[in-house]
Formats: sequence, C-alpha cells, structure tokens
Amino acid sequence: MSQQVRAVVAMSKGAPVSLETIVVPDPGPGEALVKIEACGVCHTDLHYREGGISDDFPFLLGHEAAGVVEAVGEGVTDVAPGDFVILNWRAVCGQCRACLRGRPWYCFDTHNARQKMTLADGTELSPALGIGAFAEKTLVAAGQCTKVDPAAPAAAAGLLGCGVMAGLGAAINTGKVGRGDTVAVIGCGGVGAAAIAGSRLAGAAKIVAVDIDDRKLATATKLGATHTVNSRQADAVDAVRELTGGFGADVVIDAVGRPETYRQAFYARDLAGTVVLVGVPTPEMKLELPLLDVFGRGGALKSSWYGDCLPSRDFPMLIDLYLQGRLDLDAFVTETIALDDVEKAFERMHHGDVLRSVVVL
Repeated sequence: MSQQVRAVVAMSKGAPVSLETIVVPDPGPGEALVKIEACGVCHTDLHYREGGISDDFPFLLGHEAAGVVEAVGEGVTDVAPGDFVILNWRAVCGQCRACLRGRPWYCFDTHNARQKMTLADGTELSPALGIGAFAEKTLVAAGQCTKVDPAAPAAAAGLLGCGVMAGLGAAINTGKVGRGDTVAVIGCGGVGAAAIAGSRLAGAAKIVAVDIDDRKLATATKLGATHTVNSRQADAVDAVRELTGGFGADVVIDAVGRPETYRQAFYARDLAGTVVLVGVPTPEMKLELPLLDVFGRGGALKSSWYGDCLPSRDFPMLIDLYLQGRLDLDAFVTETIALDDVEKAFERMHHGDVLRSVVVL
C-alpha cells in the first residue's frame, strides 16, 4: 500500500521549487511513516535546489522537522504510532567503529529509509538529508525519529532537527563552553544565533557576537550576546581581543565557513583556545595559515557536524529546557508559512530577512 500527498520538490538545478503530488510507501522493516506538522526552511535546502550538494534530481526538500508517527514497520520498537518526534539526519547505526568506541555522535554509517518515495509517474525522489519533510507525510528510518514531549509546539521543536541543534551543539558539545568562559561567534544567522544561545545556556561570562548586519546583532543580543561587533565598521579580531582583556576568546565559533572568517576566528582566540568551524564551506575554498602560528598558539581547531549531537540524548533534554523557559526556541521562528510559500522563503533567506521561516501543515 502507499499514499499520495503534497510535497515541495526541486525538479531541476536552479529552477524554482514546485508543489507536487508524491507517493509515500507504507513503512517496511525498520522504517516509520511520519505525518509532518512543521518544517523549517534551512539554507541546506537551497543548496540542494542549486545543485550544490549533488545532481541527483529531483529532490524532495525539507529536513528540519517535527511531526507524529503514523505507522511503523516490522522490528521498530523505539517509537510507536502517536509519538511526537523530531526528525534527524544522523540515525546512528550502533555497530560502526565510532559507535562501538562509545562515540555514536560520530557514527560513520548513519542510515535512511530503504524504500524510495516517488513522483506520481514513478520517478524516484532523493529526500534532502534522507528526510524530505516539505511534505504532508514522509518515510524515514525509525532511527531518524526522536520522541520528545508533545507539549512543545512543532514549529519550535522541529528546528532542533538541523540549524538550531548545529549551533547549540557547536558551543556545548564541540566547543565545550563552560561556566565563566569567553566566547566569540562570527556570523549570527540561525546557526550562529543558536551558538550564542548555547553559550549562554552553558554559563559563558562574555559572549561577543560578530556580524555585518545590525539586525542580526540585535537578535544576537536578545539571545544572550553580551557584546556586539559590526565587522564592516571595526576589525573583528581587534574588537574581540579588546573585549577580552587583550587575550582573545576561550572559544571562537565560525558560523560562516569562509577562509576569511576562519582566519578571524583563529586569531581572535586566546592562546590554547578553541576554534569551532560550524559554517559549511564550498568545495573550492582553500585555507592558508602559517604553520608556526598553528603550532605556537596551541589549543584546538575543531569542526562541528550537526553540533556533534546525539539526538536520543540531546533532543529530549533541549525540549525540556525549552518547556522550562530556559531555552527560547520560539525566538528562532521568524514566520510560519504554507507549503507553497517555500520559494518565497528562499528569497527572504537570501536577503537576510529571517532567522527561520517554518512551514506549518
């Protein structure tokens, strides 16, 4: 059996997305069918539409989502029909060398649903990040579903499925920000803003937000930044050093992912400090640093992929903090939109007008 539902599809490279009827199979062994309630519009979806990730068109877009499990396949025990879940694109296998060493957040063999969703004519779809949640329903591996408290609204909860988790985790999991630390975050879009919120949650004493857009800096302040730097008007490295007693920050998070911002992060950190790269570079970008500086400054240069999160550990905990009023996920929801407004949301994203547009079904 299968169902026909509406979904947003990128049919070809660079073309506007379209609303299509797709066919979603009933779940097979290890799979779950999820009725989507909300899905954030992430920059990664735009990368898919532009062919920046692969050429495996057509793509079923959307991956930052929450919804309710409608059915499960054989052998699924972790979730059941009726569970409110956040979807994740890192369903750990439990068997690879990372998982067996007790580091499942590095899992090297994450998995997705085996069956393919299709267009009405049978053309197979490539779900973005193995999810494809700009749809009324989607089919995923059951391990991509993390059960959380249903008291949380889907529009806020779903953001943990990608961008907000990436930023929170860059600070808490990868950067190991601790009480009393100084932190600088370069780039204050959705991921950078979440890194600021995560740094405040972890007890950082001073959080410096760096961006070229005063609107984003204002939002960063609301989310916990103690100081802001507009790097169009001041040198970012000099400003961070001045705000940290001339030393530099204990942790500097690059949420942009460009060679010039990474160099700023490298030189804006204190000796033996940590640089965390969470912004995603493009394939052609190259980085050049004096090797003596890499050696002489000590510390750690880290990359953070999905905030080094373990969904089964992190999602329920963060939702609990949200429900306690200690983590403001609502602040990341700039607007809620319908399925057929995704293309317009890409435009608003491009102009920096939103932290997140969220499709609500």
